[in-house]
Amino acid sequence: MRDLIERTFDAIDRVNADDPNLIDGEPLAMVQGQRATHWLAQLGIEPSTELEVAARAHHVERWKLARTDYPDGRSGYLRWRRDNKAHQAARGVELCAESGLVIDAERLTALLLRRELQTDPETQALEDVACIVFVETQFEPVVDRLGHDKSVDVVAKTLRKMSVDAIALAAGLELTPDTHAVLIAAVERVGHREPDELAEPADGAAIAKAVPGD
Repeated sequence: MRDLIERTFDAIDRVNADDPNLIDGEPLAMVQGQRATHWLAQLGIEPSTELEVAARAHHVERWKLARTDYPDGRSGYLRWRRDNKAHQAARGVELCAESGLVIDAERLTALLLRRELQTDPETQALEDVACIVFVETQFEPVVDRLGHDKSVDVVAKTLRKMSVDAIALAAGLELTPDTHAVLIAAVERVGHREPDELAEPADGAAIAKAVPGD
Protein backbone atom coordinates (compact mmCIF):
# COMPACT_ATOMS: atom_id res chain seq x y z
CA MET A 1 0.00 0.00 0.00
CA ARG A 2 2.77 2.46 0.91
CA ASP A 3 4.40 1.96 -2.48
CA LEU A 4 1.12 2.78 -4.23
CA ILE A 5 0.65 5.91 -2.13
CA GLU A 6 4.16 7.07 -3.02
CA ARG A 7 3.47 6.27 -6.68
CA THR A 8 0.36 8.45 -6.48
CA PHE A 9 2.37 11.24 -4.86
CA ASP A 10 4.83 11.03 -7.75
CA ALA A 11 1.99 11.24 -10.26
CA ILE A 12 0.57 14.34 -8.55
CA ASP A 13 4.03 15.92 -8.44
CA ARG A 14 4.58 15.27 -12.14
CA VAL A 15 1.32 17.00 -12.98
CA ASN A 16 2.09 19.92 -10.68
CA ALA A 17 5.58 20.27 -12.14
CA ASP A 18 3.86 22.04 -15.06
CA ASP A 19 2.81 24.97 -12.87
CA PRO A 20 4.31 28.10 -14.47
CA ASN A 21 4.17 29.91 -11.13
CA LEU A 22 7.44 29.46 -9.27
CA ILE A 23 8.67 29.70 -5.70
CA ASP A 24 12.44 29.67 -5.25
CA GLY A 25 12.69 28.36 -8.80
CA GLU A 26 10.34 25.41 -8.23
CA PRO A 27 6.74 24.96 -9.48
CA LEU A 28 4.46 26.43 -6.82
CA ALA A 29 1.73 23.75 -6.87
CA MET A 30 4.31 20.98 -6.63
CA VAL A 31 6.02 22.62 -3.66
CA GLN A 32 2.69 23.25 -1.97
CA GLY A 33 1.66 19.61 -2.32
CA GLN A 34 4.97 18.38 -0.93
CA ARG A 35 4.83 20.84 1.99
CA ALA A 36 1.25 19.77 2.76
CA THR A 37 2.48 16.19 3.09
CA HIS A 38 5.20 17.40 5.44
CA TRP A 39 2.82 19.38 7.65
CA LEU A 40 0.27 16.59 7.79
CA ALA A 41 2.94 14.43 9.40
CA GLN A 42 3.52 17.14 12.02
CA LEU A 43 -0.10 17.20 13.20
CA GLY A 44 0.35 13.99 15.14
CA ILE A 45 -2.62 12.14 13.68
CA GLU A 46 -3.00 8.82 11.86
CA PRO A 47 -4.29 9.95 8.47
CA SER A 48 -6.34 7.78 6.17
CA THR A 49 -5.02 7.09 2.70
CA GLU A 50 -7.64 9.50 1.36
CA LEU A 51 -6.38 12.29 3.61
CA GLU A 52 -2.78 11.67 2.58
CA VAL A 53 -3.74 11.95 -1.08
CA ALA A 54 -5.96 14.97 -0.43
CA ALA A 55 -3.11 16.83 1.22
CA ARG A 56 -0.76 16.14 -1.69
CA ALA A 57 -3.44 17.05 -4.27
CA HIS A 58 -5.01 20.03 -2.53
CA HIS A 59 -3.66 22.43 -5.19
CA VAL A 60 -3.32 20.02 -8.10
CA GLU A 61 -3.45 21.94 -11.42
CA ARG A 62 -4.62 25.03 -9.57
CA TRP A 63 -3.05 27.31 -12.16
CA LYS A 64 -5.38 26.00 -14.85
CA LEU A 65 -8.33 27.88 -13.35
CA ALA A 66 -6.97 31.40 -12.96
CA ARG A 67 -8.62 33.90 -10.67
CA THR A 68 -8.48 36.42 -13.52
CA ASP A 69 -10.84 34.21 -15.55
CA TYR A 70 -13.62 34.94 -13.06
CA PRO A 71 -15.48 38.18 -12.27
CA ASP A 72 -14.14 40.56 -9.67
CA GLY A 73 -15.74 40.62 -6.26
CA ARG A 74 -16.75 38.08 -3.69
CA SER A 75 -19.13 36.07 -5.87
CA GLY A 76 -16.46 35.62 -8.55
CA TYR A 77 -13.92 34.66 -5.92
CA LEU A 78 -16.22 32.04 -4.39
CA ARG A 79 -16.98 30.57 -7.82
CA TRP A 80 -13.26 30.33 -8.54
CA ARG A 81 -12.59 28.55 -5.23
CA ARG A 82 -15.54 26.20 -5.72
CA ASP A 83 -14.50 25.29 -9.26
CA ASN A 84 -10.90 24.73 -8.19
CA LYS A 85 -11.92 22.37 -5.40
CA ALA A 86 -14.15 20.41 -7.75
CA HIS A 87 -11.32 20.15 -10.29
CA GLN A 88 -8.85 19.04 -7.63
CA ALA A 89 -11.27 16.39 -6.37
CA ALA A 90 -11.81 15.00 -9.87
CA ARG A 91 -8.10 14.98 -10.69
CA GLY A 92 -7.23 13.43 -7.35
CA VAL A 93 -9.56 10.51 -8.02
CA GLU A 94 -8.21 10.13 -11.57
CA LEU A 95 -4.57 10.14 -10.48
CA CYS A 96 -5.24 7.51 -7.84
CA ALA A 97 -6.84 5.27 -10.46
CA GLU A 98 -3.97 5.83 -12.89
CA SER A 99 -1.49 4.91 -10.16
CA GLY A 100 -3.34 1.75 -9.16
CA LEU A 101 -4.21 3.06 -5.69
CA VAL A 102 -7.60 1.84 -4.47
CA ILE A 103 -9.34 4.53 -2.46
CA ASP A 104 -12.82 5.57 -1.41
CA ALA A 105 -13.47 8.08 -4.18
CA GLU A 106 -16.42 9.64 -2.39
CA ARG A 107 -14.32 10.17 0.73
CA LEU A 108 -11.45 11.74 -1.21
CA THR A 109 -13.91 14.01 -3.00
CA ALA A 110 -15.55 15.06 0.27
CA LEU A 111 -12.16 15.93 1.75
CA LEU A 112 -11.02 17.99 -1.22
CA LEU A 113 -14.36 19.81 -1.29
CA ARG A 114 -13.82 20.56 2.45
CA ARG A 115 -17.20 19.15 3.44
CA GLU A 116 -18.08 19.21 7.14
CA LEU A 117 -15.16 21.46 8.02
CA GLN A 118 -14.68 21.66 11.82
CA THR A 119 -16.93 18.65 12.41
CA ASP A 120 -14.93 16.08 10.43
CA PRO A 121 -11.44 15.77 11.98
CA GLU A 122 -9.80 14.84 8.70
CA THR A 123 -11.40 17.70 6.81
CA GLN A 124 -10.14 19.99 9.57
CA ALA A 125 -6.66 18.48 9.25
CA LEU A 126 -6.66 19.12 5.50
CA GLU A 127 -7.74 22.71 6.05
CA ASP A 128 -5.03 23.07 8.68
CA VAL A 129 -2.22 21.96 6.38
CA ALA A 130 -3.56 24.05 3.49
CA CYS A 131 -3.55 27.14 5.72
CA ILE A 132 -0.04 26.45 7.00
CA VAL A 133 1.19 26.02 3.43
CA PHE A 134 -0.45 29.34 2.53
CA VAL A 135 1.43 31.10 5.32
CA GLU A 136 4.65 29.34 4.34
CA THR A 137 4.50 29.95 0.57
CA GLN A 138 2.18 32.88 -0.17
CA PHE A 139 1.86 35.00 2.95
CA GLU A 140 4.73 37.40 2.27
CA PRO A 141 3.53 38.43 -1.23
CA VAL A 142 0.03 39.00 0.19
CA VAL A 143 1.39 41.34 2.86
CA ASP A 144 3.48 43.18 0.27
CA ARG A 145 0.45 43.59 -1.99
CA LEU A 146 -2.27 44.41 0.54
CA GLY A 147 -0.35 46.18 3.27
CA HIS A 148 -0.57 45.58 7.00
CA ASP A 149 -4.22 46.33 7.81
CA LYS A 150 -5.86 44.40 4.97
CA SER A 151 -3.44 41.52 5.48
CA VAL A 152 -4.52 41.29 9.11
CA ASP A 153 -8.11 40.89 7.90
CA VAL A 154 -7.08 38.03 5.59
CA VAL A 155 -5.01 36.24 8.21
CA ALA A 156 -7.66 36.61 10.92
CA LYS A 157 -10.15 34.85 8.64
CA THR A 158 -7.57 32.11 8.02
CA LEU A 159 -6.90 31.64 11.74
CA ARG A 160 -10.60 31.16 12.45
CA LYS A 161 -10.57 28.10 10.18
CA MET A 162 -7.56 26.49 11.87
CA SER A 163 -7.14 24.26 14.89
CA VAL A 164 -4.98 25.49 17.77
CA ASP A 165 -2.31 22.87 16.96
CA ALA A 166 -2.09 24.12 13.39
CA ILE A 167 -1.82 27.74 14.52
CA ALA A 168 1.10 26.70 16.72
CA LEU A 169 2.85 25.15 13.71
CA ALA A 170 2.19 28.21 11.55
CA ALA A 171 3.43 30.53 14.28
CA GLY A 172 6.70 28.62 14.39
CA LEU A 173 7.50 29.38 10.76
CA GLU A 174 10.38 31.70 9.95
CA LEU A 175 8.70 34.92 8.86
CA THR A 176 9.93 38.37 7.93
CA PRO A 177 9.37 41.08 10.57
CA ASP A 178 6.48 42.55 8.54
CA THR A 179 4.69 39.24 8.08
CA HIS A 180 5.24 38.29 11.71
CA ALA A 181 3.71 41.61 12.78
CA VAL A 182 0.65 40.82 10.67
CA LEU A 183 0.35 37.37 12.23
CA ILE A 184 0.55 38.78 15.76
CA ALA A 185 -2.09 41.42 14.98
CA ALA A 186 -4.40 38.77 13.52
CA VAL A 187 -3.99 36.58 16.60
CA GLU A 188 -4.83 39.56 18.79
CA ARG A 189 -7.98 40.19 16.80
CA VAL A 190 -9.17 36.61 16.93
CA GLY A 191 -8.05 35.88 20.47
CA HIS A 192 -8.67 39.29 22.06
CA ARG A 193 -5.32 39.23 23.89
CA GLU A 194 -3.11 42.13 24.85
CA PRO A 195 0.09 42.60 22.81
CA ASP A 196 2.38 41.89 25.79
CA GLU A 197 0.68 38.54 26.31
CA LEU A 198 1.69 37.31 22.88
CA ALA A 199 4.69 35.14 22.21
CA GLU A 200 7.98 35.86 20.59
CA PRO A 201 8.14 34.67 16.95
CA ALA A 202 9.60 31.24 17.75
CA ASP A 203 7.08 30.42 20.48
CA GLY A 204 4.28 29.03 18.34
CA ALA A 205 2.49 27.23 21.17
CA ALA A 206 2.07 30.43 23.14
CA ILE A 207 0.66 32.24 20.12
CA ALA A 208 -1.80 29.39 19.61
CA LYS A 209 -3.10 29.88 23.16
CA ALA A 210 -4.27 33.35 22.16
CA VAL A 211 -6.86 31.79 19.86
CA PRO A 212 -10.05 30.19 21.20
CA GLY A 213 -10.05 26.40 21.17
CA ASP A 214 -11.75 24.21 18.55
